[in-house]
Amino acid sequence: MLVGYSSSSEEDNEADSEAVASNDTSKRTCQEDYDDNDVKSARKKLKAEQQIPKTRLPVPGCLLDMFPEEVDPQTEDGSLHGGRVRSFKHERGNWATYVYFPYHSDEEFVELLEELMSTAVARGVPLTPQEEFHLSLSQTVVLRHHWIQPFTQSLRAGLANCKKFVCSAGRLKVYCNTEKTRTFLGMEVSTGHAQLLELVRVVDRTMTEFRLDTFYKDPSFHVSLAWCVGDFTQQLKECLQELQSLVENREEGPFLLMVDCQELRCRAGNKTFSFPLEP
Repeated sequence: MLVGYSSSSEEDNEADSEAVASNDTSKRTCQEDYDDNDVKSARKKLKAEQQIPKTRLPVPGCLLDMFPEEVDPQTEDGSLHGGRVRSFKHERGNWATYVYFPYHSDEEFVELLEELMSTAVARGVPLTPQEEFHLSLSQTVVLRHHWIQPFTQSLRAGLANCKKFVCSAGRLKVYCNTEKTRTFLGMEVSTGHAQLLELVRVVDRTMTEFRLDTFYKDPSFHVSLAWCVGDFTQQLKECLQELQSLVENREEGPFLLMVDCQELRCRAGNKTFSFPLEP
């Protein structure tokens, strides 16, 4: 019987093969251990991240103002504004804007205004005093936030050579807004009309540049004294002569409202810009 014996070289090859197989098994075992460790580490990291509360940084207000969002119901609630109704819908990023001269009231004016309102109330017109007094040189328009700077720059350039002056008012007149939602008792300007018209032309150029409404074609410049909700035009006109007599029959003589037109102002939302006129 023939028995085959392996040669020494064959034995060496078999030993090498067994060694390689052993090494491969060790490598796979190590790799599996590494993979298991990686998976466990990733799971721990994910779990830790889930436990950490995520906070969002607040968006700067200047950016919020540039993009309209839903309207805050409170801004449209007339009961929060003395019953007044907006002429246009309020949206974030829209800034109500107008140009005017301020009027700084004195003790004599305040006394007269109280008498005028008391008399009007007795005649069925519930007047409320203005929160501030001014002489408008523009309609109230809507500016986007990013228009404010170029708008005021345009105004400043146009007013560069305009000179200051004084205008006066002494005759009462009744006004009502276009929507017939508010009625005003005002005092109409009697002197300084020509200078005011010149300034309106300057303001209108800026309005046209930004495609906004210009001022009225035949403006009645005035300082609003008091207002009421609704159309009370007829009721106020019926007692206007009585109210005018209060203006004229003062102990010190007829009251004359003087507006020192030396600094034009532009209000856009809660921002006010001043434009001093030349001496």
